[in-house]
Amino acid sequence: MTTQRAPEATSLAGWNARILDQLDFHWRTALRPRMEGMTDHEYRWEPVPDCWNVRPRGEAGPAVEGAVAAGGGDYTIDFAFPEPTPPPVTTIAWRLGHLIVGVFGARNASHFGGAEIDYETHVYAGTAAGALDQLDAVYEQWIAGVRGLGEDGLARPCGPAEGPYGESPLADLVLHINREAIHHGAEIALLRDLYAHRTN
Repeated sequence: MTTQRAPEATSLAGWNARILDQLDFHWRTALRPRMEGMTDHEYRWEPVPDCWNVRPRGEAGPAVEGAVAAGGGDYTIDFAFPEPTPPPVTTIAWRLGHLIVGVFGARNASHFGGAEIDYETHVYAGTAAGALDQLDAVYEQWIAGVRGLGEDGLARPCGPAEGPYGESPLADLVLHINREAIHHGAEIALLRDLYAHRTN
């Protein structure tokens, strides 16, 4: 008579590395290389009329109810409160601004000792190279912060910075940021394809 072995419990050891790799492998091998060679015209190119964009201060954006031009420097980013339905199409510049401020920057400030950052005071880059430099800086800080959590840190509650999700483990936030970065990165890659094949 043979005895069956009970199935082994799945070990949580190595989850930090797995969660890191989900984003960082994609970032290094596919997503960030797809942004190389971007021109300033491409960065702010509007594929359809009335896009949300990053604009020189004082340049009018789409005329929508509750429109806001936010920023602390020579360029501002378009928003509206409440957001219109459907919202305007957004440019590469706008999407990079969102990744820099709302996805990585704000979470670095809340969880990893990063500088305070918000849409209203951030100094948006007027050039593609400037925006990519900002993106690289906040991304590297985020990845270093996640790596520093180790296994135990992933189980720690997010805390008050994440509002109604404060009791959720930091692993949930890290996975959310992975989704956000991959999602918006794919949008940027598609816009680059559309720009390369534009007819006007």
